[in-house]
Amino acid sequence: MHRAGYICILSIMLILAGALAGCGVTTVTTSNPDRVAALSYDNAEKELNTLATKVSVSTVAAPLDIYKPEASGAVKLADISTFPITVEGRGQINIEVAAATEMSSAAPDDWMNIVAQKFNAQHMQLNGKTVSVTIRKITSGEVVTYMLDGGYRPDVYAPSNYAWGEMLKAKGLGVVVLTDRLIGNTAGILMEKATYDAFTAKYGKVTVDKVLEASLAGDLTFAYTNPFTSSTGLNIFTAMLHAFDPGNPLSAKAAGKLLDYQRQSPPVAYTTAVLRDQAAKGIIKAMVMEEQAYHNTPELSSYVYTPQGIRHDHPVYTFDYVPQEKQAAAKLFVEYCQSAESQKLANEKGFNLHNDYKGQSPGLDGAGFLAAQKLWKQNKDGGRPIIAVFVADVSGSMDGLPINALKDSLVSAANYIGSGNYIGLVSYSSNVIINLPIKAFDDTQRAYFSGAVKSLSAGGATASYDAVLIALQMLLEKQKEVPDAKLMLFILSDGQQNEGYSLDRITPLVGGLQIPIYSIGYNLDSGGSAEGELGKLSRINEAVLINARSEDLINQLRNLFNVQM
Repeated sequence: MHRAGYICILSIMLILAGALAGCGVTTVTTSNPDRVAALSYDNAEKELNTLATKVSVSTVAAPLDIYKPEASGAVKLADISTFPITVEGRGQINIEVAAATEMSSAAPDDWMNIVAQKFNAQHMQLNGKTVSVTIRKITSGEVVTYMLDGGYRPDVYAPSNYAWGEMLKAKGLGVVVLTDRLIGNTAGILMEKATYDAFTAKYGKVTVDKVLEASLAGDLTFAYTNPFTSSTGLNIFTAMLHAFDPGNPLSAKAAGKLLDYQRQSPPVAYTTAVLRDQAAKGIIKAMVMEEQAYHNTPELSSYVYTPQGIRHDHPVYTFDYVPQEKQAAAKLFVEYCQSAESQKLANEKGFNLHNDYKGQSPGLDGAGFLAAQKLWKQNKDGGRPIIAVFVADVSGSMDGLPINALKDSLVSAANYIGSGNYIGLVSYSSNVIINLPIKAFDDTQRAYFSGAVKSLSAGGATASYDAVLIALQMLLEKQKEVPDAKLMLFILSDGQQNEGYSLDRITPLVGGLQIPIYSIGYNLDSGGSAEGELGKLSRINEAVLINARSEDLINQLRNLFNVQM
């Protein structure tokens, strides 16, 4: 949802589960910045078939993983430590605050970090004990996911808006409201100036319902973010449902209009940071955005911002499981955050703008927000299934931690791939192996997928783009059976190709086929050209590169799959 730690992916795999949030991913998303000279579709298909004839490929039978248990939420989630501590308190009474990333990241998104450091330096006391705070940087939606499915229990939760707190209440957690507003912010619609002028000339004032009207009429392409992780995405998505049916945003009527809209809308972005990156490059002309992020992005100065939906006033919650002494310490910290000095700093960081904006309720309670997320998951693909092939690098350099991380994360994240999609698996080293032909991802195919992944072993050279060609062929062949499907390819690799076709050789045909290729890169932090090649491959058709640090890859894939699959 926000700037730091995301240059992360639009991600899919992130998208893969629906598609990816959190921190630690390196997302490289642009629209053909490498000036790819793409072939026409017909010529690209011919070139693909010609090149593929020279690839050494074989098929192996996938073992059936009959012992694969149904994974629990906790198994699917990486350790909470993958979300970094940005301030560490050492007082005798120390409280952990799970803080939204727009105030717990690097400057200028570091307001709470600065305030927490100053608070800790005061050495305040409560009952004769020193008080301090620890800040964990984590998106608002991920806190809810971890509290409901991962056993995470922060002392204090400071999300972007109240929807997340209401969702926890609806799930039976004993939520204690410390304040309804810590620092002010809004979410809204951002339009490039020329687009804004054309829109207002035809439709009048910018509102969610008018944006939807223009989008359905083909006059506007509007992008929003994943409502499972992004507060802005949840906010504007529920405002969309309310616009579809003000009397009942969760009605069949609203769901039907959402399905119509999703059939022609661009893919949902993993985070607001991805949209901001695309907007700064001129790719997207209308999108969701938080006001503070807009304020702190000079590249967007030519865009016009209009607040919409509910306010993002960063309520603060503690919980009935938190000891009273810690609850009292949390109140001290909230009071310190609301002091004149702290609020002055918030103003400087881009918060507390549009204080006159009252907010527009979508008419949903906590259970309603949860139901809205489910409705989005059911309709986000516009009723179109996805055909995807995973391409796994099993060359010698993947041996050890990388291949084990790949196998563990793919098996876990696959739980987020819907049964209505079609999935296959290819692996490669010097040669290419089809480990699992594409079939509907029912329970049987899921078990074969698990068995095929678990049987992977590393050794040999790296014929990355030979494998990409074979996977593309598989996708096009399956599309003949499912013509309305969306095609996606995911490549998991740790290095540059050193055998077979080069990236430059296949780039024109990849551009012509217009199939997005999401890259999950291992060992990118070690330097070299791997990141450059994988990033370029993904940028051809506006996909993303994920920096697959082994400790948080499961989360990256989970979020990616939620957005895309």
